[in-house]
Amino acid sequence: MILSKSQYIRALQCLKSLWLYKKRPEIRVTEDKKVLFERGYEVGDLAKKLFDGGVEIEFNPDNFKGMIEKTKKLIKKEKIIYEATFSENGIFAMADILVKDGDGWNMYEVKSSTSVKDYHIDDASIQWYAISNAINLKKAFIIHINNEYERNGELEIDKLFKIEDITDKVLEKQNEIPKNLKEIEKILSLNKEPEISIGSHCFNPFECDFTYYCWNNVPEISVFNLYRMSFDKKMKLYNKGIVNLEDVDENTLNNIQQIQVKTYKEKSIHIEKEKIKNFLNKLSFPINFLDFETFQEAIPRFDRQRPYEQIPFQYSLHILYEDGRLEHKEFLGDENQDPRIELVKNLLNDITENGTILAYNKSFEIGVIKRLAKFAPEYEKKLIGLIDRFEDLIEPFRNLGVYHYNFNGSFSIKSVLPALFPDDESLNYKNLGLIQNGGDAMNTYAKLHLIDDEKLKKQIKDDLLKYCKLDTFAMVKILGKLKEFSKN
Repeated sequence: MILSKSQYIRALQCLKSLWLYKKRPEIRVTEDKKVLFERGYEVGDLAKKLFDGGVEIEFNPDNFKGMIEKTKKLIKKEKIIYEATFSENGIFAMADILVKDGDGWNMYEVKSSTSVKDYHIDDASIQWYAISNAINLKKAFIIHINNEYERNGELEIDKLFKIEDITDKVLEKQNEIPKNLKEIEKILSLNKEPEISIGSHCFNPFECDFTYYCWNNVPEISVFNLYRMSFDKKMKLYNKGIVNLEDVDENTLNNIQQIQVKTYKEKSIHIEKEKIKNFLNKLSFPINFLDFETFQEAIPRFDRQRPYEQIPFQYSLHILYEDGRLEHKEFLGDENQDPRIELVKNLLNDITENGTILAYNKSFEIGVIKRLAKFAPEYEKKLIGLIDRFEDLIEPFRNLGVYHYNFNGSFSIKSVLPALFPDDESLNYKNLGLIQNGGDAMNTYAKLHLIDDEKLKKQIKDDLLKYCKLDTFAMVKILGKLKEFSKN
């Protein structure tokens, strides 16, 4: 049995997941994690510059044996090796960076996260278990992103990264690894998949790519959709055989959960007109429907940018006047430069001097504006002045002014919109092009400056504008529906 470290980590999360990975790979459902991998490679390549002058083992999936043999040769003469490759103790392992230290070596694993996670320790521990059988390892380190670093001028690699000594934690794990490997070997020897129930391990520390298969018997709408109930409580209901919403004892639920179950049973909509009217009375014309899109980068490209800082690059603004007129304004930043100052200038020019600013989950938009005010002190007074004008369109839903059974325990705009407008194809995000959600927008824009194909770049920009425009137009439609509910 030969395991990679990722397979070992998979087994620690769920032995059934590893069995399925090995025995039934055809049922695996994989989301596109290309962005995460690209980010990891980008960070890994940059971290190597902390230990310049090393020799890299070129990855060749068709010749692991060759990679291992090259590593053995380099160990004898080099002081720094990148991607040193070993197959020892039943584990296939590649060390991100090995650095010679006297009569031994120090191992460095590079992570694109901003702190050391528990699974990073498990990751490094299985590496140590394998590699220490071939060479004398002295210490183990995790290199990770320092999210307090702010770029000013040239990128300072030594400040961008933090290096943490995890040797003691890795050594503590060594005794349990043989036991884990025996359990893994036992599971993989089975011809029938192991009987392991669903649970929190399906999502922690990662969402499993066999979730669709293992959760196939759970109805699309179930106790797992109950609003703001802890996962542990939901699992207790499930393990008692209470799976469908109809089966839940309503006396054990809070008010909002009771309404959720009642409307689901009746396939109805719950409306409290006074709560809707109270919200509508807080709004004043012209109403500015505002939505930002932001992106994040592990490695900051611009001055005064921190790793993983949310950088706004786009907004959509619909303006509804008292006479019913509706205007649309928008901004999409130049992907080759810091978009923040131009966004601020355009926003302050486009937004009306008075009237309500309406956002869906306003804490996000207010957070963006506060960071922009700090970034651009010359516009701070005007930007901060916008904050008191905000109202939150999610409010009449969260306070149960409206609850539709098809919200399914969620008040996000992606749940509310199709429930209120089930037959309006113009409001269906799935009918958009390349960009259908905020994650698409964030990840695509972050890589836009790397695309040379001008036709593709134009299509992406058009799709970004369409997506953001739909976000604010959706708010216009939702507000109109609230007004209907307040009257009928």
